Amino acid sequence: GVVEACLLHMLKRRAAGFLRTDKVAALFTKVGKTYAIAGDICKKVQELQQQVENRKNQPNGQEPLKRQGSTTSKTPVLTPQAIKHIWVRTALIEKVLDKIVQYIVDNCSKYYEKEALLADPVCGPILASLLVGPCALEYTKLKTADHYWTDPSADELVQRHRIHGVHGRQDSPSKRPALGIRKRHSSGSTSEDRFAASAREYVESLHQNSRTHLLYGKNNVLVQPKDDLEAIPGYLSLHQSADSLTLKWTPNQLMNGTLGDSE
Repeated sequence: GVVEACLLHMLKRRAAGFLRTDKVAALFTKVGKTYAIAGDICKKVQELQQQVENRKNQPNGQEPLKRQGSTTSKTPVLTPQAIKHIWVRTALIEKVLDKIVQYIVDNCSKYYEKEALLADPVCGPILASLLVGPCALEYTKLKTADHYWTDPSADELVQRHRIHGVHGRQDSPSKRPALGIRKRHSSGSTSEDRFAASAREYVESLHQNSRTHLLYGKNNVLVQPKDDLEAIPGYLSLHQSADSLTLKWTPNQLMNGTLGDSE
């Protein structure tokens, strides 16, 4: 719906069609005459619309859908909302919406007034760029209600980090004990247990969970704790919770489990 609103902003009457009520359909059809990718989408949308009509006209409406080609196998039964936005939706599922919008932006003078969003030298290309990500996804099935919070446990994340670290620095394997294993094989000292727990909590916080969202992260950010000490590289991250923003910085030594005798 948002993409359609952008496409319809200050669309020329000639491009929208004088007598057509579906202006998005008119735009896609007009673009399809000169751009092959948009032309293919026009054919697929027409096939989908024909399938919808067949289902309405036949009591056993599932049969026509089953007999159709590969387009139907990729597309679930169309809801009223899907039919309403069928042009943009089909281009999105076929992973060409960004290319079509980019073509429209490149040829905006044919379709839009000068003050239109897609005719803007900044906003038009930005919109096309923003659609690259959604067009890279596979829209195959719905997510479950709990799919947002299915990240691995903290123990698994620490283990992954340890394995990655060993491959990353072959020159000093002895300086990289695993955070989780240090805790299991420790002599029971309170400081080592606190160290391992703190490391686990931090690694877990770097991933999306039900309590906090990681907004930004950057590695090797230098911090100088004292004037007479060298700057220390570490991981800087910004987290958002329900009522606050938290900025964290952790030395690479703590992330890697090689704190040693450092203060």
